[in-house]
Formats: sequence, structure tokens, C-alpha cells
Amino acid sequence: MSVWVTLEMQVKDGQYETLEPFLTEKLPLVRGFEGALSVTVYFEPTTNKMLIVEEWKSKDHHAAYMGAISENGVLEQLASFMAALPTVTYYARLAI
Repeated sequence: MSVWVTLEMQVKDGQYETLEPFLTEKLPLVRGFEGALSVTVYFEPTTNKMLIVEEWKSKDHHAAYMGAISENGVLEQLASFMAALPTVTYYARLAI
């Protein structure tokens, strides 16, 4: 079973215009990471809230990805656009 990961975050005022090209550059790397199945980004401009929905082969695959972006500085770059750290939630995909 795959795992779905949601990241809910508050983008700092005036930062979306810089964040969008950053995501455009980095998302292909996420999608190409071992174990990544899909990544979709949603943005609500009135509230500056962003939701990233990812599907991974396993929680371990996602943890390896998070470790990699922590080491290479991408996580720190992403956090610089946010008012606070994102809320991360894991969901098991159910075959019902």
C-alpha cells in the first residue's frame, strides 16, 4: 500500500511570486526521487494557504526524501517562504 502525505502551510505575504518559480524548478526533482508516485500543489491566494499532496511507495521513501532535502538545503529554502513550518500528515491508502 502506498502512503499519502499532505503538507499544509501558510505562505508569507508577498512570497508566492518567488515561491512559484522555486517550486517549478524543484518539483521535477521530487517527482523523480526514488519512491515518489505523485506530487500535486494547491494554493488559495486569498489566505496564502498552500497544500501539497504527495503519494509515496512507503513512509520510509518519504523519510529518505526528507533527509535528502534537509542535507542539501532545499528544505531550508522552502521554509524561508513560509510563515511557520508546514503541518505534515500521513495517510495510508485503503483498498476498500
